[in-house]
Amino acid sequence: MKSVHKFQPPRGSLFIPGGSTGVLLLHSLGGSPLELKFVAQSLARQGHTVYCPVIPGLTFGTDVSGMSTWRDWYNAVEHAFDDLRTSCDTIIVGGASAGAVLALRLASFRSDETSGLMLFAPTLAVNGWAIPRSIKLFHLVSDKWTARLFKFRTPAPHGIKDERVRNFALEAMKGDGATAADITARSGGTVYEFMRLVRNVKPLLSKICQHTLIFHPRQDDQSDIKNTMHLQRKLGGMVEVCVLEDSFHLVTLDRQRGYVADRSIDFVDRVLSRVRPAQKPIGVHAQKPKQSHSAAE
Repeated sequence: MKSVHKFQPPRGSLFIPGGSTGVLLLHSLGGSPLELKFVAQSLARQGHTVYCPVIPGLTFGTDVSGMSTWRDWYNAVEHAFDDLRTSCDTIIVGGASAGAVLALRLASFRSDETSGLMLFAPTLAVNGWAIPRSIKLFHLVSDKWTARLFKFRTPAPHGIKDERVRNFALEAMKGDGATAADITARSGGTVYEFMRLVRNVKPLLSKICQHTLIFHPRQDDQSDIKNTMHLQRKLGGMVEVCVLEDSFHLVTLDRQRGYVADRSIDFVDRVLSRVRPAQKPIGVHAQKPKQSHSAAE
């Protein structure tokens, strides 16, 4: 393991120090690290170092002017990745929704340093069953100045099927002075930049060869499962897909979050078993395996 580098993560970030395996988790558009807290803590209990950074411009409440660009978001992700690299030898990157698109770009440009990918309801097109079809007209907008005249609200059920969890999550993310309406709002400028990010990443998909695990709800209210089907066809490496039956878009918060966390832990273990050759413990000598006469063998 590399020497531990002490750094101060941005306020609101979630950083859990651990061993030499690092997991970088990127939240959704207008979300926050809180939406990844359950999975992050589950991975940390396995001894991994986990970092869920606040991404200026992508995190709720950090782009009041509406002037940040997708390149600003990506630069922040690269800085977070480099911070994690100072204390970890192996890094696996995960992302939720729009964060998954940033994770894909990072995997493309830092392929030698990224050992695996976990994508939670990845979004290339905002086309879930709860999204008004009128959003398709927004694709006709060709400049950010015009885009900033628009404002979108994430419609109910806000990506969470479980009503109790939904109410708790909205309360937790509101903070001081914010309302539920504020949390579910997305500026047109931010959505415009997200679409530009997607257009930049799509041509890179075939070059991304890391082992990838994707979770996607069958009935995603914000991002149709066709998004994952597209990735499954286009990505250049091994792709595993877990289709969830009892969750909406925010799979790391919803009813099947325990299953998502367990499969994520298993995935990290399998990636590590492949990228780190098994080492024989010091002082332990190999023994000849006993002969077995079992018919099953």
